[in-house]
Amino acid sequence: MADDGQEKTDESRRRFIKNTGMVAGGVVGGSLFGGLLTSQFQDDSDTQTKNKEATQSLQEARTFFSRKEDFETLAAATERILPKDDEGPGAIELGVPYFIDKQLSGSWGTNAKAYMKDPFYQNRQTQKYQHMDTKQDKSGPNTSTQAPSRTPRYQTRLNRGDIYIQGLRRMNEVSQKKFDNKFTDLEVDQQDDVLQAFDNGEIDMKGVAGITFFNLLRQMTLEGAFSDPVYGGNRNMMGWKMKEYPGPRMSYTKQVTSDEFVKMEPKSLRDYQS
Repeated sequence: MADDGQEKTDESRRRFIKNTGMVAGGVVGGSLFGGLLTSQFQDDSDTQTKNKEATQSLQEARTFFSRKEDFETLAAATERILPKDDEGPGAIELGVPYFIDKQLSGSWGTNAKAYMKDPFYQNRQTQKYQHMDTKQDKSGPNTSTQAPSRTPRYQTRLNRGDIYIQGLRRMNEVSQKKFDNKFTDLEVDQQDDVLQAFDNGEIDMKGVAGITFFNLLRQMTLEGAFSDPVYGGNRNMMGWKMKEYPGPRMSYTKQVTSDEFVKMEPKSLRDYQS
């Protein structure tokens, strides 16, 4: 009976291997079955390393920008806002362009949770941003309740994704007009000149002020550099390491009584998840 049971087991195993090979196109050893065998001999460190690499590769995949040129322009612009220097890595090395891409592909990029009803007033955003008397500001209703500011309010029917697409392409148009080359091929001082024109409110865009686009770009560049890596930026927590920020901690009870500065290795939200 024991031999009969062993034969049935062997037959079942042979049938499984045969069927699996057929499904995999006959390449058993190099595909599915080979993977089943090798996985038994991998240690935990190999698995963790591969999982980390797989996670990183998923983070560095475009989900919003369909045109490579738009994404390359974005990367070059963020690098000028936060360039690499002696203090640490720049925006590209920190993964900021992919952070922005992921934010734009979600509800934030479509303004799903924002109030988007008109009227919209753009006149105020193209002024010289001097500290004027609000009583003399006639650019639109209710402006007397808004303190003068160099940072204009979000006043457009375009969602953030639309603003980015139009802004990056407008950036290339300005670069071609001023320097006869696209933004990514300009010298760094020329790139700075184009970005400064947006920041100064000198660039017109359809349905939105150029400075509104620049403010979004600058804000998201900084957020991508210093937010938790779980959101796609701050690669390897290098942004936190530059600032000696320890990341989210459950408690500081062991350090709160110390008279000396306590330097702690940063931890991401991923470190608290199995």
